Amino acid sequence: MSNHHDEVQAVIALMTDEEKIDFVSGHGLWRTAAIPRLGIPSIVMTDGTYGVRYSMTQIDSGSDPEAALAAFQAVVNRRADDGGPGMFGDTHPATCFPNGNLLGCSWDVALAEKLGQALAAECRALGVDLLLGPGINIRRTPLAGRAYEYYSEDPVVSGDLAAGLIRGLQGAGVGASLKHFACNNSEIDRTNMSSDVDERALREIYLAGFERVIAKSDPWTVMSAYNPLNGVQSAENHWLLTEVLRGEWGYSGVVISDWHAIKDRPAAVHAGTDLDMPESGPRKARLSAALEAGELDREALDRSCRNVLSLVRRLSGLRVPAAPVDLVRHHALARRMAAESIVLLKNDDAALPLKSLAGKRILVVGDGAIRPTIQGSGSATTNPFRVDVPLDEIRALAAGAIIDFMPFAKDGVGDLEKQTADVVVAARGADAVVLFANHRTGAEGEGTDRSDIRLADGQDALIEAVASTNARSIVALTMPDAVTMPWIEKVDAVLACFYPGQGGGAALAQVLFGRVNPSGKLSTTLPLRIQDIPGFHTYPGENGHHTYSESIFAGYRYYDLRAMEPLFPFGHGLSYTDFAYTDLYVDTDTVAPGVSVKLQFSLCNMGKVFGQEVVQVYVRPIEPGLKRPVRELKAFSKHALAPGEAATVDIELLPRDFQYFDTATGRWTLRAKAFAVEVAASSRDIRLSRILPCESEPIPVPRIATTSSPAAVFSHPKAEAALKSFFVKRLNLDGDEAQGLLDGTRKSFLGFYDTLSWSIGESIPEPELAALFDALDEEEP
Repeated sequence: MSNHHDEVQAVIALMTDEEKIDFVSGHGLWRTAAIPRLGIPSIVMTDGTYGVRYSMTQIDSGSDPEAALAAFQAVVNRRADDGGPGMFGDTHPATCFPNGNLLGCSWDVALAEKLGQALAAECRALGVDLLLGPGINIRRTPLAGRAYEYYSEDPVVSGDLAAGLIRGLQGAGVGASLKHFACNNSEIDRTNMSSDVDERALREIYLAGFERVIAKSDPWTVMSAYNPLNGVQSAENHWLLTEVLRGEWGYSGVVISDWHAIKDRPAAVHAGTDLDMPESGPRKARLSAALEAGELDREALDRSCRNVLSLVRRLSGLRVPAAPVDLVRHHALARRMAAESIVLLKNDDAALPLKSLAGKRILVVGDGAIRPTIQGSGSATTNPFRVDVPLDEIRALAAGAIIDFMPFAKDGVGDLEKQTADVVVAARGADAVVLFANHRTGAEGEGTDRSDIRLADGQDALIEAVASTNARSIVALTMPDAVTMPWIEKVDAVLACFYPGQGGGAALAQVLFGRVNPSGKLSTTLPLRIQDIPGFHTYPGENGHHTYSESIFAGYRYYDLRAMEPLFPFGHGLSYTDFAYTDLYVDTDTVAPGVSVKLQFSLCNMGKVFGQEVVQVYVRPIEPGLKRPVRELKAFSKHALAPGEAATVDIELLPRDFQYFDTATGRWTLRAKAFAVEVAASSRDIRLSRILPCESEPIPVPRIATTSSPAAVFSHPKAEAALKSFFVKRLNLDGDEAQGLLDGTRKSFLGFYDTLSWSIGESIPEPELAALFDALDEEEP
């Protein structure tokens, strides 16, 4: 390691100041700057961790300074449903895998790792060294425009899936960029609106997933967010990027800015941002001016150069000759991922799977069946090399059935009443109706939050009308995140497909006809109405500040705290079979500092078909030291079982899983009367539980001052004895008199010295008492 460091340092010493400034700045939109005289090549990066987006004009030809910003804006503002040659005309075809909103529902770390390997193969075929993702921001609100890119409202799900993807990607020689660090939870005025988050919420919710990923997969780069965090631009936040990321977590990779996210370039260098992307003449000029004026720490600039050079050497050393990619195999993987992630939300009277099809009439309704929305909009949008059309896939699998199709606008335009009436007439002659429903297209994506969580105009009324017929009603939902379902009690079955990627059509057909048993579970809570969203009353912020008013009670934690019924809870997902959880064994009788807790239980497939079950382990604190969520997810695993097959499940809970972050001491702390360890099928479906007493860490000795209340002073274990001795000596009292003086202060709510002065006046100057308290504070506890 030292030899590598010395070699890198020697190269940095040969760079001119101009070369250093160029080197820590992008070259065009998607490259780093090369320094040919020093043998330093450029590396290529591009977007997409559900598909590789490679623009020939922007990467191969580069962008001149005048065109760069326009090209960047065109990328960000693209809409997935726009279609036409302008959408993907300059972009290589690639596999569009399920978006983060659906992949999160797989709860399958091994599947995420396979995705990383596939993405790496497509990157290497195109000469891409660094893929800009995955994004793991918490899905704090379903209104967030980029929610579709992210996995979950919980950092355990987000962190473990992202770590799997990164291991797959980097294990195949392509770098990852973990993003967006931190608290990118809204697109409204996203480069100026400060995400104001208290430290407990930051540590326990919003930073926890990033910390988890770094520990489990060591991403080679981390990308800072657009938004300020607690008033400081994320790319210029020294506490975030240096004190926490590098100092506390030990991260040694490269910090990259989001594109044009830096406002004060010298401040970003000092904070720990190594690479400014993309190229910006004005920002390079500001950096050069700061260096010349002595306002830029030269060592900080050299540190960034060392970090970037180490990355460039690592990535360029991993390059191999481009090889063809088996896109057909990747399409099969995209289908599998979607099929194993789709969530069966409701299935009354075994409405699904559709079977005994001979002579049955199935009506398919909605434009989504012929023009599916497979992905979200913005910089992550992928040019799919093929797309499964749901109606075609349904017809291919519905042997013996009669399949009819009726259009219905997925954009909420046209004569919706007539369209509904026509569908109802056709539904009356059908045995089953599969309705394709969606949130309003083009109403969300990068740069644009949603204003509501309703389906497109007319679709709620259509579903209600079809549900009133005698046909079996099945709703297939395409959505970036939660939608309201006012018709939920009237329909027979609901499938949440989110954004399923190019293989979504075949995946849905396989689930509908039982070729695949659905095993997805919700990685976010679905609310009954928009007003139930945690933090809704402070969304989207005012006067440049967005307060995260729900604090640590994000997602399901909020619904549990308020004992509020959601539409569907976090972790929920049905199957075509049933699973039994039995025989919970815990290897310890207590939760103690620094000790792991190992669980073992049996999981059995009690039904007649193969299935996969996601088991979830929650920790519920009993009488905790500070207010905590009712329960929190701490571990999960997914298990495939044949009919009648049982498996022994082993899960280990680490010491951190029982702790909370104590802002008074600035550390993770174990304190509670006891913990319930809960094995569950969802956050509202606890199957097994064991209560373990807790050996809490000692409470830190409080610091006291003359203005502290008597109650606070007497909470210090040595204060009462020290004060009694002090009064005996200083006031010439006997022991009983000194004790009486102390007892006379106990019930006061005033500061201790003010209370004492009522009895003795100013016979003891306040500085003398302050010196006594300071001495107590300095003693070892």
